[in-house]
Amino acid sequence: MAYYPIFMNLSGQRCLVIGGGAVAERKVEGLLEADASVTIVSPTLTEALEHRVREKKIRHYMREYRKGDIAGYRLGFVATDNPQINRAAYEEAQEAGVLLNSADDPAHCDFILPSVLRRGELQVAVATGGASPALSRAIREELEDYFSEDYELLSGVVADVRRELKEKGIATDAESWRRALNGEVRRLVRDGDIEAAKRRLREEVAR
Repeated sequence: MAYYPIFMNLSGQRCLVIGGGAVAERKVEGLLEADASVTIVSPTLTEALEHRVREKKIRHYMREYRKGDIAGYRLGFVATDNPQINRAAYEEAQEAGVLLNSADDPAHCDFILPSVLRRGELQVAVATGGASPALSRAIREELEDYFSEDYELLSGVVADVRRELKEKGIATDAESWRRALNGEVRRLVRDGDIEAAKRRLREEVAR
């Protein structure tokens, strides 16, 4: 099965997670990082999820999934070991036009989740089309050595300069950015001289 890679803006969007175990916990944390509005349906929760409920970060229905729960949500996530719930949620999601991910059950998935490396605003996603999540995770871990913590600072520098240039109406192109990011700017970021890195980047991109 071929998947189309995409990053979605879920800020404020209603997302449903079915299940309350460790897998559901990871789904919820990822959704909260994306500023989604999260509801969870499960008779039990992990300690971390209970804490999120007490913080009022998520809404919780303390029961098993039942028909009608999926309606009105942007995305749905099933994280249970019950194949009947997987199938029922998937069938209902299809009828309601809600995209659904069912953990470790590709037959009942509209989309899959990549293994993601985050460095501030920079995100590097690795996927194997659902064939081997373990391989995706292993490759992502290898990339952690290449994409050091400096890349979080670098992504901030680039974002700030790009915004400044747009506000001034200065046109740039992809080749200018590629050239500018290949040399001195990265060294300055590694050395911690952020303001000098911004000046150099502005000069290189705008010339």
